[in-house]
Amino acid sequence: MSKSKLPKLLITGLIIASIATLTSCRKEKAKEVPVGSVMQGTFYLDLYEEGEIEAINSINLSSPSIPWRYGNLKITQIIKDGKEVEAGDTVIVFDPSEVQKGVVDAESRLQMNMAELEKLEAQQQSDLEELKADYEVTRISQEISKIQFESAGYEADIKKKEIKLNLDKANISLDRAKEQIDNKIKIQKEEVRQKKLSIDQDKSRLEEAHETLQKLYIVSPAPGIAIIRQNWSSGNKFQVGDQCWSGMPLIQLPDLSKLQANVKINEVDISKITKGLKVEIKPDAFSDSVYTGEVTEVANLAVDKDNNSKIKVFPVVIRVNETDEKLLPGLSVSCRIILGKIDNATYVPIEAVHSEGNKYFVYKKTASGFEKTYIETGDSNSDYVVITNGLTKSDKVALADPFATDEKKSEKPEKQTTDEE
Repeated sequence: MSKSKLPKLLITGLIIASIATLTSCRKEKAKEVPVGSVMQGTFYLDLYEEGEIEAINSINLSSPSIPWRYGNLKITQIIKDGKEVEAGDTVIVFDPSEVQKGVVDAESRLQMNMAELEKLEAQQQSDLEELKADYEVTRISQEISKIQFESAGYEADIKKKEIKLNLDKANISLDRAKEQIDNKIKIQKEEVRQKKLSIDQDKSRLEEAHETLQKLYIVSPAPGIAIIRQNWSSGNKFQVGDQCWSGMPLIQLPDLSKLQANVKINEVDISKITKGLKVEIKPDAFSDSVYTGEVTEVANLAVDKDNNSKIKVFPVVIRVNETDEKLLPGLSVSCRIILGKIDNATYVPIEAVHSEGNKYFVYKKTASGFEKTYIETGDSNSDYVVITNGLTKSDKVALADPFATDEKKSEKPEKQTTDEE
């Protein structure tokens, strides 16, 4: 071999080694790319929304209605959220101090007014007896004057006239004495009536205080699970120390045999929702449990998503078909609403599809690595995209860009987010 050919052979060998090394690195890198299969079968169009479980029928326990004079209601004892209760169990106790003070005050006033009534009746009896005694004296005086008048037949005319005047005077005095007795009786009856009215008011106030005291102890009317409601003023569930007004709902005793999920659908998607759509319900706390349901109500009017948002949503009610001890009112759930389905569809994971302007492509796996393949897409859901042209069931596609550098890979999530927006 000539010396001139030796460097060429060395160079050729180095080039071949470099190509082999690069090919090996490329294959090694290709092996690290996650791959997904092109699937074929029934493709479901769905919509995911967060919701909350609620009993269709339930008993609401509200704060009692009490007179304003006893002030606001303050919770001093409340049952533990989610605890089972029996009929007659005490679930809430309000501060009774103001009402107990009202009971003491009403009892004191009642006793005082009853003592005053007794004293008044004794005094009236004494006054009336005195008037009757005066009347009797006046009556006797009138009788004497009458006898004198009847026996004055032989008296002088002037004497007869004097006796007649005395009789007239006695008659007037007797009529006045009787009138005084009648008036006194009327006045005494009115005084007694007024005093008894005060006593009745005291009795009514005392009865009211006792009834209010009983209202401060709320008991469960039926067995069930006590679900404490949210205090809108604090944003938390009611607890010891909270104040509330009359009629505020505090505890819910749900009928766990009939449940529903309440969700709020964005105004963009509400046109897709109709009654009768099937739903898969998955509790956030028990992701391994899946329940079924059906859309039963779709609101006609939109509401604000929350107090601080101008986003409009439509309330939708989903009836839950099953019952389970895990399903409790207030439980957060993820609802997958099945909008429709496509039979014999070809589809791939959504992360396998990339966009280039108004075109879409995937990286199809080949014997030597991956090749960029343009495709035509159809409907999509949160996980998959329907492929109408460009792939077959036997194909496999990369779930990430196999040719992206580390820098590009780090930038890709931001690009995907932008594309989605």
